[in-house]
Amino acid sequence: MISYARQSIDKADIKAVLKVLKSNFLTTGPEVNKFEKKLAEYVGSKYAIAVANGTAALHLACLATGLKKNQELITSPITFVASANCALYCGTKPIFVDINHQGLIAEDKIEKKITKQTKIIIPVHYSGLPCNLEKIKKIADKYKLIIIEDASHALGAKYKNTRIGDCKYSDMAVFSFHPVKHITSGEGGMITTNNKKLYEKLIILRTHGITKEEHRFKARNLNLIGSWYYEMQELGYNYRLTDIQSALGLSQLRKIGKIIKKRRQIAKKYDNAFKKHKNIEVIYEKKGQFNSYHLYPIKVKDEKTRFKLFNYLKKKNILCQVHYIPVYWHPYYQNLGYKRGLCPKAEDFYKREISLPMYSSLRDKDIDYIIKCIKNFFNK
Repeated sequence: MISYARQSIDKADIKAVLKVLKSNFLTTGPEVNKFEKKLAEYVGSKYAIAVANGTAALHLACLATGLKKNQELITSPITFVASANCALYCGTKPIFVDINHQGLIAEDKIEKKITKQTKIIIPVHYSGLPCNLEKIKKIADKYKLIIIEDASHALGAKYKNTRIGDCKYSDMAVFSFHPVKHITSGEGGMITTNNKKLYEKLIILRTHGITKEEHRFKARNLNLIGSWYYEMQELGYNYRLTDIQSALGLSQLRKIGKIIKKRRQIAKKYDNAFKKHKNIEVIYEKKGQFNSYHLYPIKVKDEKTRFKLFNYLKKKNILCQVHYIPVYWHPYYQNLGYKRGLCPKAEDFYKREISLPMYSSLRDKDIDYIIKCIKNFFNK
């Protein structure tokens, strides 16, 4: 079977994990700090905070802004549910803005959805393709809103010669290290920011709201306090990443340049194969976008064609995927009162989209086979 995505683990990754297993630290040790430092260096941010997964990253990022009940968060419906669920976790409401032809939030439609309750915009860099951050930032600045980039798909992507995660156009960016992503730590996530106050807040929130830093203590008699002392100052969570996971993530990060290069080579082969195909719509980069290709989505004529193609490829031992069911179509959101028809372009995108296999260890002969099978399907 050719999977739509998969992790690639080599001897260096295994060696890095084994080294930690033989050390004194399995969790919350030196490897976490190293991973944070190297990720921040790679994307170009001042700070990076490692957390348990990408969902935890989104949740903590929202909490750090003070998002609360009766406020609103704007995001895209073409994303994994976590991009919207983070609003629900904070007791507030996600507002969905329709997309453009690339599957990205349509920045020209954001302003119409802003109300007095709006606090955050979460643009999703779908498939590894950056949103128009400059325009989104102008809107955010106009209404004094916070931007949290959902960069779970976009490690290594660039926008106008800045690397996604450097937070030039945002307050925070979040990444995921799930096995299907560019690099993996098994499970894991990271938040990047250039804001020291947000960084300090995030550090406390990821560990039960607890601090062990003496200068932050609220206790009055410090003379009777020993090194054992700590204070819970916020209602935080256990969202920490382990040293075991961080060692794997750090080892994988060292290969990120090669990984992005290979993914773009695979995408180029798909581009060349389908660029003049009358039954397939390819999503290309535009000026100012550098796609890191977490996914390679294509669009076909209609839902019926997509269904037949999906099953045909499965019979040929090619496992594709669909990204994504519009978030508000899920039963939980329907029960909250969201109605179908809310974002017509997103709904049409979902009905026609199929994600082809994309991962750095995908072999040339497998790519050729995938292309051949797709062409044969449409030539039947």
